Amino acid sequence: MSRIGGLSLCMVVKDEEPRLARCLDAVGDLPAERIVVDTGSTDQTRGIAARYGAQIIAFDFARVDFAAARNCAIAHATGRWILMLDADETLDPASGPILEALAAGSENAGYYLERRNHSADSPRVAVDYVVRLFPNRPDYRYRGRVHETIDHAILAGGGRLLRSGIRIDHDFASGGEARRRKNRWYIEILQEEIAADPEDDSRLDFLAAEYHQLEMFDQACAIAERIARLRPLDPRAHLHAGVYHLLYRPDYAQARTDLLRALELRPEYAEAASFLQMLDEREKAGDKPPSAH
Repeated sequence: MSRIGGLSLCMVVKDEEPRLARCLDAVGDLPAERIVVDTGSTDQTRGIAARYGAQIIAFDFARVDFAAARNCAIAHATGRWILMLDADETLDPASGPILEALAAGSENAGYYLERRNHSADSPRVAVDYVVRLFPNRPDYRYRGRVHETIDHAILAGGGRLLRSGIRIDHDFASGGEARRRKNRWYIEILQEEIAADPEDDSRLDFLAAEYHQLEMFDQACAIAERIARLRPLDPRAHLHAGVYHLLYRPDYAQARTDLLRALELRPEYAEAASFLQMLDEREKAGDKPPSAH
């Protein structure tokens, strides 16, 4: 495949010796340049990056801030487009031509990549969508010390967020306990961010997700309730609160209130309607939440 002079692959890495070569092999000769920000590797990560012709930038990570590290990579990139990948992600071979076509264009848009998440603990593949391809503009920068995102900056800069058809595979290398340690670490950092800027409610979504992954459902539900109060016109916020009250911290009366509010705000909200039907069926069968017994 021919090189694309207008594309920069940007990565933030630390001790990725077992994974980095596989990631770089998957992109082949697609990017015109490779920018690798290293946050303190002690293995052969830097040597592997150098063999692939990457520009390697050392980054002080004494204060954990993944957005700052990603923004450092972007600041060193010269391509018209940024492709942001992690070392444990690989580009699907069929996505190369799509990426090439988008990078040849001039659309002011961030593109969602379909990410297929694989875990050694489960055969199930979890799919989510992440913005990883976007124009290299000075106002397009990540925010968030963890769970960093660039979506808001793109929208604030007049851009759009579009599906791309590009796919990446993400392999969780660590076991369950290692992931739980990471969850707890992220919770601490998110709480610090929220305390530093109480007006920014975007961090709450990630905090709820971290609690949920640790099966700390009382805490996750409390955050979901807080989000619904802060975003009274957001149907998804009321849906999430309703699901917690239905499934994880049962309070059927509150679940009904939440789900009906979600449907009031978005009458064709299929997810909310489905959970409301589940609630109806449970109550019809005489099921009662534990607190009601």
